[in-house]
Amino acid sequence: MAKVVELENVRREYLVGDQVTVALDDVTVAIESGEFVAIVGPSGSGKSTMMNLIGCLDRPSSGDVRISGSATRELSDNELTALRSKAIGFVFQQFQLLPNTSALENVMAPLLYQGISTKVAKQRATEMLTKLGLAERLNFDRNRLSGGQQQRVAIARALVTSPDIVLADEPTGALDSKTGAQVIELLKELHAEGRTIILITHDLDIAASAPRRIFLRDGLIEKDERGHA
Repeated sequence: MAKVVELENVRREYLVGDQVTVALDDVTVAIESGEFVAIVGPSGSGKSTMMNLIGCLDRPSSGDVRISGSATRELSDNELTALRSKAIGFVFQQFQLLPNTSALENVMAPLLYQGISTKVAKQRATEMLTKLGLAERLNFDRNRLSGGQQQRVAIARALVTSPDIVLADEPTGALDSKTGAQVIELLKELHAEGRTIILITHDLDIAASAPRRIFLRDGLIEKDERGHA
């Protein structure tokens, strides 16, 4: 299988005042196309930094990060933005849907950003929302959608560009346990279809949903385990 994420001897440090804080320290890991991986750790473990590196929102201080074969340290800001748009579909804890905008328009947005025609974008967005059970909610804005429905819109938006990676940052954090379990089941279904899912979480029960779990602590990989979810 092709590797869609490769981190090799990655270090990410930040200068806070006159102090250097190391968020990731010599991390090496690879994720293959079609995997479902949870990146797990408490606050301060480095998981958010790893998410930002995988999501092309940041570059390493040293070492190499390759996303879909492209080394991010070598890319200009515009090239990094283009790679992020093409390769990554984001699902956030707080949904981050556009205000005063319908579910359909939210899902069309990344397609329009890529220069796809309004007609094609509308067709693809409608198909994706329908697949996720929201055919009767196309014209609802976020104020008329439940939390679970909003997260499904966010997942549809992440999927509609057919990205190499779906990167889900605490996707159940703003949901009740029942609705959160439904979102995890949806991610499992998407994985079964062959999607690459990377789940960022502090919750060990949520992490147990993934067949592979990478545990971070103090900027280091503490454990990389595989087993039946």
